[in-house]
Amino acid sequence: MATEFVHDEAAHRYTMLVGGEPVSFLEYLDHGSSLVFHHTVTIPKHRGRGFAARLVEHAVDDVEASGSGTITPTCWFVAEWFDRHPERAGLLARG
Repeated sequence: MATEFVHDEAAHRYTMLVGGEPVSFLEYLDHGSSLVFHHTVTIPKHRGRGFAARLVEHAVDDVEASGSGTITPTCWFVAEWFDRHPERAGLLARG
């Protein structure tokens, strides 16, 4: 099945679609030079397949590619993702 990632900047949300169906969401707050990734969720029937991790990776890649600034992970899942990917720590806000 085809996987698609959608970034709705007005809603401050990344969405992962599989076969056209939403499976996971990542919501953030935009503080100009930094983004706060505060909520990640996978629709219950789609859990356990790694969708949230793929979505977080896509969102982090997008922030890096666009030069949107740093990321503050207040969502436990995103914080754990960064713990598992220390090579991406350069995108973390220091504070």
